[in-house]
Amino acid sequence: MEGDCLSCMKYLMFLFNFFIFLGGACLLGVGIWVIVDPTGFREIVAANPLLFTGAYIMLAMGAMLFLLGFLGCCGAIRENKCLLLFFFMFILLIFLAELSAAILAFIFRENLTREFFTKELKKHYLRNNDTDVFSSTWNSVMITFACCGVNGPEDFEAVPLLPYSSPERSTPEACCLRELQSREGVFVDREACLSGVERFQNRQGCYTVILNSFETYVYLAGALAIGVLAIELFAMIFAMCLFRGIQ
Repeated sequence: MEGDCLSCMKYLMFLFNFFIFLGGACLLGVGIWVIVDPTGFREIVAANPLLFTGAYIMLAMGAMLFLLGFLGCCGAIRENKCLLLFFFMFILLIFLAELSAAILAFIFRENLTREFFTKELKKHYLRNNDTDVFSSTWNSVMITFACCGVNGPEDFEAVPLLPYSSPERSTPEACCLRELQSREGVFVDREACLSGVERFQNRQGCYTVILNSFETYVYLAGALAIGVLAIELFAMIFAMCLFRGIQ
């Protein structure tokens, strides 16, 4: 009976680590794809090298989970106590790091409010200055999502104008309607847009547009995160049980 239980634990351990291995492989593939060929991400990611940080983090996490799953599978099949112990300690550190990140995200969630982004936009936005990371990122987001500011064009009334700009031209170019929503897209009527003609401007705020666009994906990401934590927890339990059962 004990041998059957150990054998069952071994194959369950292999199964859970195989899922971790596949998850790591997927993250690794997505990270490589974004860095090597950022089609569809060029406006938001490739426009500024600093924004590649997220892709590199995804790449590192994918590689780590890939290696972790591989070690767990080998440790389970070969019944190697050293590999199982290394696997347990490694996945425990990852589990605690992910749990800490989730707790911090919950504690500081108020920093992702509409008011916070509006305040930051008015404080740091430099209009068409693409050498500035903050401004370039905002311009890329507004062009890509066909939106303007956090709440709408009125957010830019408090943003300092460029030299020699007329006072009525508070709306930045990134808020103007384009035939194609990309930096290469031709303006429908740039002058009318900058002069305040509303029908040539993107009037909807980016906060609402992005929230609506990613609402489904946020819940999906949350469900996947819970699933990953559960898999890691069970993998640790099986690793310890298998470790104790190996003679």
